[in-house]
Amino acid sequence: MNLEEIKSRMQSGKLYCCEDESLMQEQMKYLDMVYDYNHLKPSQKDEKQKLLKKMFANIGDKCYLETPFYASWGGKNVSIGEHFYSNYNLMLVDDGEIIIGDNVMIAPNVILCSATHPVSPNLREKGVQYNLPVKIGNRVWIGANSVVMPGVTIGDNSIIGAGSVVTKDIPPNVIAFGNPCKVYREITEEDERYYNKNWKIDIE
Repeated sequence: MNLEEIKSRMQSGKLYCCEDESLMQEQMKYLDMVYDYNHLKPSQKDEKQKLLKKMFANIGDKCYLETPFYASWGGKNVSIGEHFYSNYNLMLVDDGEIIIGDNVMIAPNVILCSATHPVSPNLREKGVQYNLPVKIGNRVWIGANSVVMPGVTIGDNSIIGAGSVVTKDIPPNVIAFGNPCKVYREITEEDERYYNKNWKIDIE
C-alpha cells in the first residue's frame, strides 16, 4: 500500500497501517511544529498565531490554545471556527478529521480522539487502525478531563460536564455528563435569567 492510498484510507474509515515508515516521516514534520508552538513564550502572540495558521487545516480569528497542547498530526486534519479557546493540555488525536465550530470553549485536560483500533489482536499487533471524524458544534463548552471518542458529534450550544466520556452523539442545546456521557437536561430560557441556581444574571 503506497503513501497516497494510506492517506486516502485515513480519512475514509478504512483500515490502514499507522506504522508505515513514509507516513511516520511525514507526521514528524507536524509534530515538530507542535513542539515549536509549545516552546513559544506567552508574550509571542503573533508568532503563535502564524504557526497555528500553518499547522491547522483551517483556523479562524481570535483562536488561542494554551500550552502545552498536543496533536498527533499537528492540527493538519483539524478545522476550527472563530473565537476558539482551549485551556491547558488539550490533546487532539487528529489522525482523522476533527471539526470544531465557532465560539467553542474547552477546559483543561480534554481529549478529542478521531483514531481507534480494531478489536482483533492480530491486526493491532500489526499497527492497524482506522479513523472516524469528530464534530463539535458552535458554542459548545467541554468540561475538564473529558474524552470525546471517534465518530462522535456534539450539537450546537451543548455543555459536556467535567470528567465525561462521550461515546455517542449528543444533541444540540443540552447539558450532558457522565461515563458514558448522557443527557441530563435541556438548556432553556430559564438559563438566560439565572446563571447558578437562583442567582440572577446581572450583566448584559
